[in-house]
Amino acid sequence: MTRIKRGCIARRRRTKIRLFASSFRGAHSRLTRTITQQKIRALFSAYRDRGRQKRYFRRLWITRINAAIRGNLVYYSYNIFIHNLYKKQLLLNRKILAQIAILNRNCLSMISTEIIK
Repeated sequence: MTRIKRGCIARRRRTKIRLFASSFRGAHSRLTRTITQQKIRALFSAYRDRGRQKRYFRRLWITRINAAIRGNLVYYSYNIFIHNLYKKQLLLNRKILAQIAILNRNCLSMISTEIIK
């Protein structure tokens, strides 16, 4: 039986992995075994951090809205503000409210006075 070296297929597979890891430092971009390990690690970190990013941005928006509401000298806090928004059926998400709080505080104060009425 003749020996099969799998040269073309294996080389194609390795070069595909190397292209993914070309920006890594040291042996992580040169050695095939460490490249595959780092690829698995990088893809797992990317998957995990996509969820974290959503969480962190939501926390940031809530903090910004809360700071703007308390700085507005309105007597209530963030959770009462959001509760009253839902009661009045003003459907503004937290991202938009945070942008309004930063860019146009007068508009946020108008929204809060509308809710109080």
